[in-house]
Amino acid sequence: MKLTLQQLKVFATIARYGNLGLAANELCLSKGAVSQSLQELERQLSTPLFDRIHPRLQLNNEGRLLQPAAEELLTRMQDIENLFSPDAEPSGQLRLGASQTIGNYLLPTLLASSKQELGLPPKVTINNTHLLCHALANFELDMALIEGENHHPDLLAEPWLQDEMLVVAPPGHPLANKKELSLSRLGGETWVLREAQSGSREQFIQQIQPELPRWQPGLELNTLEAVMLAVEKGLGISFISRLAASDRLADGRLIALPLYRRFPRQLSLIWHKQKYHSTSLRHFIHFCRAQVKDVEVSRAE
Repeated sequence: MKLTLQQLKVFATIARYGNLGLAANELCLSKGAVSQSLQELERQLSTPLFDRIHPRLQLNNEGRLLQPAAEELLTRMQDIENLFSPDAEPSGQLRLGASQTIGNYLLPTLLASSKQELGLPPKVTINNTHLLCHALANFELDMALIEGENHHPDLLAEPWLQDEMLVVAPPGHPLANKKELSLSRLGGETWVLREAQSGSREQFIQQIQPELPRWQPGLELNTLEAVMLAVEKGLGISFISRLAASDRLADGRLIALPLYRRFPRQLSLIWHKQKYHSTSLRHFIHFCRAQVKDVEVSRAE
């Protein structure tokens, strides 16, 4: 048996896209050449690596077993090339994921400060925590920064920064001037919320909903900006990150209702347990860890 790096590269690219044509475009090869390379790899390993469900190819158990080893070998090869080629790209382009609060309100500052650690600008995907974890599990991302909980057994989450969740309302809300409101006082309010499986929606379900004697679902929106704008316009109240709402709180477009308790939220770094850490990935993780001391999520006075 004599496997080649090209075969593994073809395999990893097909696994990423689930389609021969898309993989061929990425590799600048003909579709026939990609198909032939995969067939030869499967012949050498004496096993199919994908289930053919036209027009997609989905990794089977054997393919999932090979994927992390193939990804690691390809990344290590790139690192070796970089050791001896001063003109080479630092370690390739990182594929970073970020959930919406981090991606929209924290990540741009981090990326501006970490150009040296990253080398090439990363490819950034902003999505909810559930979808980011799915992408990490399939090696479609190198790492992610999330505010929701990780429920995937193949992923490793490391606590990072702290945020806080607030119940926000439009200015002039009848409860704005009350002191230390209990959640039961919010019974009957209309709630504008993020979509199911988002980090803030999960926290609402776990910490707010059980204490409401009754509540009225309002709009369900898939971006934080849309949620906050809906609250500004009087369409309901919401459960929002302080990090996301800080500008609107500061200029009075939103108010935080004075609840009797606080709702901290843990932000996390997350990656696949079997993910090989390239030089760029190691440097970026180290940079993020350093921000625990340097970056503070803004707090109310």
